Amino acid sequence: VPDDLIVAMLAERISEPDCADGVILDGFPRTLVQAEMFDKLLAGRRMALDMVILFEADDEAMVERISGRFSCARCGEGYHDLNKPLSRDGICDVCGGQRFRRRADDNPETIRHRLEDYHVLTEPLLPFFRKKSILKSVDAMADIKNLELEIESLMNNT
Repeated sequence: VPDDLIVAMLAERISEPDCADGVILDGFPRTLVQAEMFDKLLAGRRMALDMVILFEADDEAMVERISGRFSCARCGEGYHDLNKPLSRDGICDVCGGQRFRRRADDNPETIRHRLEDYHVLTEPLLPFFRKKSILKSVDAMADIKNLELEIESLMNNT
């Protein structure tokens, strides 16, 4: 999707009444061009980003984390090969289902490719946001509860 279309769609969406108190963007911007376009759009509306949160994680740990995910085909309960295995082999803890699925793109090769894209396309955004003094980092490999508390703390102090 062309950058100008993405930014135009976002411009329209953030104009809606339910965005009046702010928005949280996940996965945007992905490139420096998108960031610069969005920055100009916001400046034209006398708005600006308050904060950008960088979820810092080791690439190989992310490969292990993502490729280990699976879910129950019946109820959707999420599991992980190492971090949240089934209590009984082949049986969902929640509904007793016996069919499970993994996302087709949650395989190590695809994940490594996505991480390469991140390093090439998205990582160059970090100096852009650092220069604006809005970049905050969190340890994405931390325990989920600690990560949640850290993000809440950052948001409450903005």
